[in-house]
Amino acid sequence: MPEDTSDNDRAVQAADDETNDGRGGASEPRPDGGTVAGEELPVSDVEEDDHGHGMPDTSSLKRWLVTTNHKDVGILYTVTAMFFLLFGGVLALLMRLQLWTPRAPGAGPLSAAAYNQAVSLHGLLMVFWFLSPFAFGFANYIVPLQIGAKDLAFPRLNALSYWFYLASGILVGVSFFQAGAFPGGWTMYAPLNIPTYTPGVGATTSVLGLVLFTASVTIGGVNFITTMHRMRAEGLTMRRLPLFSWSILLTVWMMLFAFAALLAALIILSSDRILGTTYFAAQSAGGSLLWAHLFWFFGHPEVYIVFFPALGAMAEIFQTFTGRRIVGRKWFIGAMLLVAIQSFVVWMHHMFLTSINLQIKTLFMATTIGISLPFDLMVFALIYTLIKGRIRFTTPFLYAFGALFLFIIGGITGVFLGAVVLDYEFRGTYWVVAHFHYVMVGGVTALIGALYYWFPKMTGKMYDEFLGKVSFALYFIGFNLLYFPMFVAWETPRRVFSYDAAFAPWHKLATIGAFILGFSFLLTVYTIGKAIFAGEEADDNPWAYSTTAEWAVPSPPPLENFPGIPSYGDGKLSFRPESAADGGEAAADGGQAAPDGGDVATTGHDDDHVSHASIWPFVTGVAALFAFFGLSGIQSGELIGGIWGMVHLGSLVFGGVLGLGAMVAMGLEEFHGPTGPFGESWPFSETSNLKTGMWVFLASDVVLFGAFIGSYVFIRVAFPGGWTAWEPIPHRSLPGLINTYLLLTSSFSVVLALVAAERNSTRGVVASMLVTLLLGIGFLVNKGIEWFELFHEGIWLSTNIRASTFFLTTGLHAAHVIVGLIIATYMIVRASRGAYLDDDGPLEFFGLYWHFVDIVWLFLFPLFYIL
Repeated sequence: MPEDTSDNDRAVQAADDETNDGRGGASEPRPDGGTVAGEELPVSDVEEDDHGHGMPDTSSLKRWLVTTNHKDVGILYTVTAMFFLLFGGVLALLMRLQLWTPRAPGAGPLSAAAYNQAVSLHGLLMVFWFLSPFAFGFANYIVPLQIGAKDLAFPRLNALSYWFYLASGILVGVSFFQAGAFPGGWTMYAPLNIPTYTPGVGATTSVLGLVLFTASVTIGGVNFITTMHRMRAEGLTMRRLPLFSWSILLTVWMMLFAFAALLAALIILSSDRILGTTYFAAQSAGGSLLWAHLFWFFGHPEVYIVFFPALGAMAEIFQTFTGRRIVGRKWFIGAMLLVAIQSFVVWMHHMFLTSINLQIKTLFMATTIGISLPFDLMVFALIYTLIKGRIRFTTPFLYAFGALFLFIIGGITGVFLGAVVLDYEFRGTYWVVAHFHYVMVGGVTALIGALYYWFPKMTGKMYDEFLGKVSFALYFIGFNLLYFPMFVAWETPRRVFSYDAAFAPWHKLATIGAFILGFSFLLTVYTIGKAIFAGEEADDNPWAYSTTAEWAVPSPPPLENFPGIPSYGDGKLSFRPESAADGGEAAADGGQAAPDGGDVATTGHDDDHVSHASIWPFVTGVAALFAFFGLSGIQSGELIGGIWGMVHLGSLVFGGVLGLGAMVAMGLEEFHGPTGPFGESWPFSETSNLKTGMWVFLASDVVLFGAFIGSYVFIRVAFPGGWTAWEPIPHRSLPGLINTYLLLTSSFSVVLALVAAERNSTRGVVASMLVTLLLGIGFLVNKGIEWFELFHEGIWLSTNIRASTFFLTTGLHAAHVIVGLIIATYMIVRASRGAYLDDDGPLEFFGLYWHFVDIVWLFLFPLFYIL
């Protein structure tokens, strides 16, 4: 398309932004990726320097087991996610073979039970173990490069999030061999998710795999939020942030809150299956509706959690291959921000067929229509960018353009489902299946484009452009051949393989499309595999017009990313020497510049270089795998019998001991993470990485406890007879009152520890923390006595819904207290050796956590003991 030359077009472009977006300044980009300003260092002179970091050679297995470097972790995420894509894809092809004709149960390649498992696990694997992790493979690799950071704020936590992710996926795979995986649909609707209807051990293992996955997401979210708010290069303000980084930032904020709600739902479900609580079995108290609320409060933001990284990649690809920035960039970012906020107020449109009254349904129909408006703005911005630019039809561009086309179809067909009356007709049919895949797999299309786009940067190799374009052609044809016929055969009921024979031709067409689509993925894998082993060497900036910071360094980038300290101080990317005197430099004496936020930072270490290797995240991941596998052997409070019961018990004990040891070892390990001061840190300029990370984690924990408290209130209101008919458990308020005084006093003693540290009193710190420890133990002992008395009265977790809500909610709080006491014990040992006098930061961070635990109890005490 011709470039714009009119005055009006130039005015529109100038009005896009007064600032650039981290793309190398407002001047014409340089094809060689070089950037100049001040004292820059030549990019070509950069060489990888392990600098004594203990990083093995890239070809060794040990390298991938001990690495904490964000680029390595990004590659691990990408490769593992593609494995789960193949896993889920095989299940999808088996489903399509079963749907070739409207077979009777038991006919065809799958039995009725196997089909249910395939449908359920296909959905779970694709939504959880492929879509988001695939995007975060790119996020791990690219975002630190785009924002000018050496690594993520907490490198070991980044590695730990990956190993938890891998362990959770292995658990789901193992579930197939435990009398069958979860067969109740990927949404896990109650009451199908309780042992009465899905009693298999494999179903419990699948649920526990999801719990571990949400833990991985929470760790990763805290890490990314801290990094992107605290570690941007000098001059890289939020307004200048590249669009892909913007999309990731908004995504991780959504993940932080949405996955906390899902974690609450999964903990409750795990408790129903393992401990015998009765949350979702309590149909008279709205158990099924409670699961739907919790799940869809997560589930609808998840749509945007999946699509936002694809949208950011699409924007970067369009900018590169049209030769101009996104039209209306500020409005584009504003629209993404609006969608991120609105995504939490539309969940109930998935529940139009429930007993919720019509007024509430109408309200959520309006919010659903409202969230489509910002998306319209973003779509028009992308289209107008194509019209005003000069397009180069490369493989990444074709995938990005195809994603835009598919998403438009998905969005239009989704409007039908947003209307209450039409949703009554379409819900539970193949219209929903087709719409869902046009939206979600539309995002996958853009991410495949991102794979081709960043492949040269990640590997230093160029792929075969012809094979890439052929893979896109097959992908686009196969995708539409697979899913568009579902709109025509929309009356087919979803999740079943028995349908009207009149729809058989459309299902045969869809099955053919599925195999074409599957072949396109195999061709993509072949193309990139061939390029890795036999591809031509890639230039630092092979696309010429790619001007974000990752293209200003070699392909692949060196270990610590940049040849100096990145700066956007004059609007252009440049690199200042590490010994620069202002902002972001290491301390003059070679020690750390500030106690500001890596995993551990030790005075005297050369802070110009951070550590990149630790075995303990991997060991902790292995421990979690064994512990959760062992836990799955407990059903309704009883360990399964026979030899397998002993295997599960041994696995649980081994995993627990190994995990505790690994976490202690990680705490004692000398590890040097990135330390400040950094460049741009708004809005956390006056804090540190660790403090920011603690605040972000506590924000997630607020949602977790909010979901538990909300569940209690929901069930109590829905209880037969309402709020007043509920007989509180426990019967006496005195134990709760005593525990309230114990926790409030313990919070005061933490404050005294901080005062003692400021006065350089080791004895004061130790004594104050010891008082906190003893008061916390007193809280647990008093709680244990109270529980023991209730047990002797015949009241336990499984007695009734009233008992379930009390024991599980207060038990979750007690678990937080136990974690706090373990940390306090560790800190007392360190304090006795003189720690925390020069740096009382860890005491402050522990205080934040402990005060939060106490504040939560101030809500639980009146709720369970007084009201």
